[in-house]
Amino acid sequence: MQTIAIIGYGAIAEAVAGYLAGHDNVEVSVAIVKRGADSRARDVFGSGVEVANNIDDVSTRVDLAVDCAGHAALRQHGEAILSKGIDLISVSSGALADAGLHDRLATAAQRGKSQLRIVSGAIGALDALSAGSVGALTQVTYRGRKPPKGWRGSPAESKLDLDSLSGATLHFSGNARDAALEYPKNANVAASVALAGIGFDNTKVELIADPGLTRNVHEVLAEGDFGRYEFRVEGRSLPDNPRSSALTAMSVVREILNPTSPIVI
Repeated sequence: MQTIAIIGYGAIAEAVAGYLAGHDNVEVSVAIVKRGADSRARDVFGSGVEVANNIDDVSTRVDLAVDCAGHAALRQHGEAILSKGIDLISVSSGALADAGLHDRLATAAQRGKSQLRIVSGAIGALDALSAGSVGALTQVTYRGRKPPKGWRGSPAESKLDLDSLSGATLHFSGNARDAALEYPKNANVAASVALAGIGFDNTKVELIADPGLTRNVHEVLAEGDFGRYEFRVEGRSLPDNPRSSALTAMSVVREILNPTSPIVI
């Protein structure tokens, strides 16, 4: 039985726990949440879960930790978890645009002989992009398009009138590092593409609000020694959070289950 600590109690964490409920070889035994959220965590994960505010307070054995709470949580808990020798799965790839945090987490993982494993999240085909990076990648572009409500709570609100858009409107054009730092709740996909390919500073990013969409659309275009590829996915959001993709929660579950699966792709 693999025992898991989940960081967070929001929409992604709840979806992950729901998907894992049908698997006998894994158990969500610990919830790491902010102070005052104990009751909410037990509502999400069940009354038998141990609730703690940090990994040092956990008494239950933890085989694997899963960050479902965003950039701030990775900054707060990542080093301590990795230093203890516990592998950490995270959805917060955008936090690694902070070079200092990136280096601290890498050092902690080396110290603890553990791994920080970033999931593919709302995007796909990162295996092909990562394989292509073994040779030379000459160009990688990520384009993210969401309906206006998907950009609520982001800098797009100060750049556009999201309630009165008549057509698709670009509100960010730059590299993946700037996108991830400026849009911490929306640009994890851009960061994941950058990590799989040619890095934060060389990956081009376009972010678009489109009132004609009902789903979030992610596109990746890449060229290199391998040839050329285009990938597009139209993702559904989680019901409780229009900024989060259902595929993100599914990719976390897949990463959790892979080590115990007899055949892995």
